[in-house]
Amino acid sequence: MKKENKITMTCYIVASICFYISAAICFISDESSMGILDLCLGSTFICLSALYMNKNKGNKK
Repeated sequence: MKKENKITMTCYIVASICFYISAAICFISDESSMGILDLCLGSTFICLSALYMNKNKGNKK
């Protein structure tokens, strides 16, 4: 994997962790609709990082 690819995937994972933390804070402060939105966005970024990783593995072959 190239260095740029590792940085991009790390950014996706960090973004998803930030959204999960934001969702936890929203659920604690009784803002459930915003918490659900942040939870969905965190999951989306996890999926994007997995797709990005699989795409780059396919390019090696």
